[in-house]
Amino acid sequence: MRRPALRAAVAIATLTAAGTVSAQTDINPSKQDVESSSKRTYSPYVARTESLSSLAEGLYWGDTHLHTRYSTDSGMIGNKLGPEEAYRFARGEEVTTSTGQRARLIRPLDFLVVSDHAENLGLAPMIAESNPELLKSEWGSELYDMVKAGNGYEAFRKWGTEAVATNTDLINNPNMQRTVWDRQIAAAEKFNDPGRFTALIGYEWTSINTMDNPSNLHRVVIFRDGADKAGQILPFSTFDSYDPEKLWGFMADYEKKTGGRVLAIPHNGNLSNGLMFAVERLNGQPIDRRYAETRMRWEPLYEVTQIKGDGEAHPRLSPTDEFADYGTWDKGDIAGFKPKQDSMLPFEYARSALQVGLQLQQKTGVNPFKFGMVGSTDSHTAMASTRDENFWGKMPTAEPSPDRYEHYVIQALSGDDSLSTYEAETLASGLAAVWAKENTRAGIFDAMQKKETYATTGTRIVVRFFGGWDYGADDAFKADAVSIGYAKGVPMGGDLPEAASGNRSPVFMVGAAKDPWSGNLDRIQIVKGWVDKNGQRRERVYDVAVSDGRSIGADGRCKTPVGNTVDVKNANFLNTIGDAELRAVWTDPDFDPDLPAVYYARVLEIPTPTWQAYDAKFFGTTMPKGVPLSHQERAYTSPIWYTP
Repeated sequence: MRRPALRAAVAIATLTAAGTVSAQTDINPSKQDVESSSKRTYSPYVARTESLSSLAEGLYWGDTHLHTRYSTDSGMIGNKLGPEEAYRFARGEEVTTSTGQRARLIRPLDFLVVSDHAENLGLAPMIAESNPELLKSEWGSELYDMVKAGNGYEAFRKWGTEAVATNTDLINNPNMQRTVWDRQIAAAEKFNDPGRFTALIGYEWTSINTMDNPSNLHRVVIFRDGADKAGQILPFSTFDSYDPEKLWGFMADYEKKTGGRVLAIPHNGNLSNGLMFAVERLNGQPIDRRYAETRMRWEPLYEVTQIKGDGEAHPRLSPTDEFADYGTWDKGDIAGFKPKQDSMLPFEYARSALQVGLQLQQKTGVNPFKFGMVGSTDSHTAMASTRDENFWGKMPTAEPSPDRYEHYVIQALSGDDSLSTYEAETLASGLAAVWAKENTRAGIFDAMQKKETYATTGTRIVVRFFGGWDYGADDAFKADAVSIGYAKGVPMGGDLPEAASGNRSPVFMVGAAKDPWSGNLDRIQIVKGWVDKNGQRRERVYDVAVSDGRSIGADGRCKTPVGNTVDVKNANFLNTIGDAELRAVWTDPDFDPDLPAVYYARVLEIPTPTWQAYDAKFFGTTMPKGVPLSHQERAYTSPIWYTP
């Protein structure tokens, strides 16, 4: 008899290494008993607190990339919800959406970054309020008149093509920006509740490079600090510069001026025209050691999955990986201006970028793409919803309705509709998972800096991933597996230490537990990237744990699919296949100590219905051919690196 619920409970308790203490005041030992006892303590957690203080204490779930009506591309086209509603929704409260519908999460988030676009931050509410600072601008007054006449979408298109696309602030009023930034900060301060819910102050820098080469170079900028420090600056926008190196300069100046801390998270390399992980700087100069060090100082993470496509791998880059073609967006650039070229792909996806980083490290001595993984939504509805049966779309125009799948996400500026992207192509993705000591701004931020994070496509799979040289074959199955993981090696986001002796292969310990409100687990894989003796990029996917008693062949792959229980007509599935937890200790069978390598874990659920399937059931609509009605949700850990 299978016992998935019991196994899930055991796994979660073990993998998170979190415990609770019940106070019993009536049976306390006497002072004499304590004083006469040995210095060696019975409780192992005393030693953990004292000597293993770096041990991550908990798993926290959040969204580092969410937009409200303060973002022009959200508020101008109908979003009525601001930062306060975003925080309330994230904390588990019911909200009324922009289209008048009731919405609530099944489980609250632990942290949230409201990351409204810096470019003319708060333009939409300033129009709604008839802000006098806005009306001082002739161009701002023109937008005002368009919106008041009911032409909000046309006003947004005008703003996007005339201002953002040309990197020109046609309003240029710091007073207006100060008003809105202060409101943004005030909302974060109001809802920040250390230990229970963390509201991190942040915004999005929205560079699209130039109109000749429209490329998604967007970063979410996140502060460790509160109002006293974040309030001393105004957000740096693409109107200040479209070059990320200038953004890093602003971040350095912020830390020098305030004594605070800040980081940036890039996203949607899949829409960057090959520039997100290019081997050249934006100015055309080759990447050098200084560039690499600077980039890794400010950008420890990459947002690998979100609504606008999954960015882990591309099927043309990984043709032997049957799971690589997931949520692929590869028609063209961020503006639908030019079609995608295959030569761009290696510099747009996380897996290949990690390998490019190894190549550049051999040339410069520093890896510029040594990033950890997070997922987030990039929702412009003010609602961080990632479950397929509770998905509220990319934009207010794509909140649940019978025809929302037909709405544009990107309407091609070229006029070629084959380069446009539609809501039906979006993912209900993703989430940022953080192993942190505490649910505070400092705790979450510091864990991000250490890269002890992972991404999911919206599900809450629990994943631990460690690398070292001395893990035993049964270490992953012990009750104190997490403590062993830290004691004998490094967690996700870390660097393998030198082997103590001999020509040895690294050993990885990984464990995953299902989301109790989602599908069972299909498999755990370890993805390896390396640079061969000729300097060429290489990769390989290994199945290291599979469900249902299936076997893994000598080539490291399980050829037997897990199956599919999805009832598309009724938008349902059965957890009669898959396992509630999987664990493994795996040794790299193809290790060469002379070659640099990078490893990360990918965890796959069994197939479950997509939001498109739920929509078809709820509204009685028929989805267009090619729209996925089932998928395998997944998690991607931050990598572990080996450097000879």
